[in-house]
Amino acid sequence: MNLVSFALRRPISLLTMVIATALLGFLALDRMSRDIFPDLGVPVLYVAQPYGGLDPAQMEGFIVNYYEYHFLYITGIEHVESKSIQGVALVKLQFHPGTDMAQATAGTVSYVDRARAFMPAGTVPPFVLRFDAGSVPVGDLVFSSKTKTVAELQDAALFKVRPLFATLPGVSAPPPFGSSQRTILVRLDPNKLRSYNMSPDEVVRALAAGNTVTPSGNVRIGDLWPMVPVNSVVGDFKGLNNIPVRSQGTQTIFIRDVGSVEDGADIQTGYALVDGRRTVYIPVTERADASTLAVVQAVKADLPRFQSVLPDDIEVSYQFDQSPYVTRAIRGLFFEGALGAVLTGLMVLLFLRDWRSSLVVVLNIPLAILASVTALWVSGQTINIMTLGGLALAVGILVDEATVTIENIHTHLAEGRSLARAASGATAETTLPRFVAMLCILAVFIPAFFMTGAAHNLFVPLALAVGFSMVGSYLLSSTFVPILSVWMLRNSSMHQKPKETFFDRLRARYDRFARVVVKRRRTVVLSYLVITGAIIFLVGGALGTEIFPVVDTGQFQLHLRAPAGTHIERTEQIALQTLDAIKREVGPDNVEVSLGFIGTQPPTFRLRGSGAAGAAQARYPDQRRGFAGAAASEVAPETAGCTLLIRAQRHR
Repeated sequence: MNLVSFALRRPISLLTMVIATALLGFLALDRMSRDIFPDLGVPVLYVAQPYGGLDPAQMEGFIVNYYEYHFLYITGIEHVESKSIQGVALVKLQFHPGTDMAQATAGTVSYVDRARAFMPAGTVPPFVLRFDAGSVPVGDLVFSSKTKTVAELQDAALFKVRPLFATLPGVSAPPPFGSSQRTILVRLDPNKLRSYNMSPDEVVRALAAGNTVTPSGNVRIGDLWPMVPVNSVVGDFKGLNNIPVRSQGTQTIFIRDVGSVEDGADIQTGYALVDGRRTVYIPVTERADASTLAVVQAVKADLPRFQSVLPDDIEVSYQFDQSPYVTRAIRGLFFEGALGAVLTGLMVLLFLRDWRSSLVVVLNIPLAILASVTALWVSGQTINIMTLGGLALAVGILVDEATVTIENIHTHLAEGRSLARAASGATAETTLPRFVAMLCILAVFIPAFFMTGAAHNLFVPLALAVGFSMVGSYLLSSTFVPILSVWMLRNSSMHQKPKETFFDRLRARYDRFARVVVKRRRTVVLSYLVITGAIIFLVGGALGTEIFPVVDTGQFQLHLRAPAGTHIERTEQIALQTLDAIKREVGPDNVEVSLGFIGTQPPTFRLRGSGAAGAAQARYPDQRRGFAGAAASEVAPETAGCTLLIRAQRHR
């Protein structure tokens, strides 16, 4: 019993299976993760080693050199790259495709511990980070206030909001950026030090000896055994003023005699700018196994909770949301599917002049897509740019299977056969040609399975989306379409004396044209090869190469580097002048928000530079596009002497 006979003999059973598949498709759409990119599985680890005060040459000689030597012993390592800037060393470990990254991470941590034994005293453990597509932040939590200082914003973001933010599912919570950590500063007066013939190191030793962490003990007092803490640590930072530095006879010199103690921040090495104002922000980074939309929705839903723990004069907002790209892609898929279904139905209605046949063909498209979504869910894929692109690509192909089947059924009805025999015979006749046509289409995507590395993980989801939808369309055209044809199409008596239609006349003209072409087939084939080769040679060589096409999403990134040695304050002035130039060019009302970082970023940040470097992002309102090029022409004069890179955000 073939597939067509099974469907026509058990229509209710098959209809139940189709409905169950459609329901599973809706369940899969609700349960599947929604991401910008699939899991690329890039075998890369980063080791970020901070050491305050060391210049790039010292970082290279005393830190990176030992890491590079020991990392070559890790199993599966392909090559090691490094970059050193003041206070930070970044080491990139590239592994061979197929390497077990869990084992590679464990090996990296082991050799990090061994390498640190050869490094200068005070070297803290580094950050060991796994690189993947989810490492790119999907937004930023921005803190702003008209009364608080940047240090106070940093303190509130770090100790009040970040503990709540880190508990959200799928969120990786890096520390806030924009200010140095809160620090108790001891400011020494050089003149007073000279008057006492005292060096700063002597003050440092006195401070360490007078503020020592000592474990609490117990003392027996009658029947009690209480803990007795030792007051070796000051309870208030102002108590550091009373620590003695030196005793000279009857005179004791305290820290207050040679300086002062302040509650401040460490040396500022970078500033975060939002709309040109100094502020603090936390990048929202999703974990590798999390859904972009789920993370963004969780952060937005918890914004009132974040705001509730902050003072009234501090406001937190979510900026540079990247989730609209995914939601627009999903809406685009539904639009393409609906448009394809409507156009296909109109074409069938135009040539066959039967609205029932149009409905049968149109129903085949969403059912095939839902079947493909179910298969993608079962195979562990996510809703991302590649799977959505594959489904959108397949929409134009899905209509062929049902259209060929329904047109052949009408041909059999015109010959006077009954609905059941026409549906059975016409579907059986087209089963093999449709199967071969499906295999020819699927063969185009087979090379994706032989790719390696990130390209394999990037294009296999697209190939699976197209393949599953094509198989679903073929099965539906062989089973569901003949059943609906028997139930919905008109009786065969309506086709006993068919009238000549426009489609019949068009087919007759095409038949005459095809006969002429076949007689001159050698000339046609030779002309085709010459014209195709000329187009490939002339046009193909002029085409650029990109992983993704450049799409104007209303955002662009700007990286500028002032001459080496430029002070951070001067770099900030250049950045502010650049932002002003952008606003003058496109109009202040056309810049929705701008965010930048000037100076040296912590080692876990995605953009890296030095005190002479800056990075900025700008977003335009949805109705404004194409401003990046205009902004570039206006920014260039404002950054004379600086290295400048402007690029649009690349998304689908």
